[in-house]
Amino acid sequence: MAAFVLHVGATIMCPHAGSVTANASNTRVKVGGQLVVTQNDLFTVGGCPFQVPVGAGTKPQPCVKVQWLKVALRVKVGGQFVVLQDSNGICQSAEQIPQGPPNVAQQQVRVKGT
Repeated sequence: MAAFVLHVGATIMCPHAGSVTANASNTRVKVGGQLVVTQNDLFTVGGCPFQVPVGAGTKPQPCVKVQWLKVALRVKVGGQFVVLQDSNGICQSAEQIPQGPPNVAQQQVRVKGT
């Protein structure tokens, strides 16, 4: 089913409410006046407060990046598949530990892809 295409201005958060920032490698294709993001773009997470218990204390284990696993199957930009509102991804810590899926809170609502 079709879902909205994500762009650099979309509001995406890690499972712990950290803010995800997309850095588009695409410099030509825009939706809503902002660059479209693809699966291979860099998605960094800032402000993730997640910590894990270690012994008697805790160890910071914040989400630092998002890796997209399931993206559009038909729509490409610059030879790369675009990320959609319903795309599946995983947030990861600096040690590559899976932290949970990202949440798309807000995106453009004009252009859809499959």
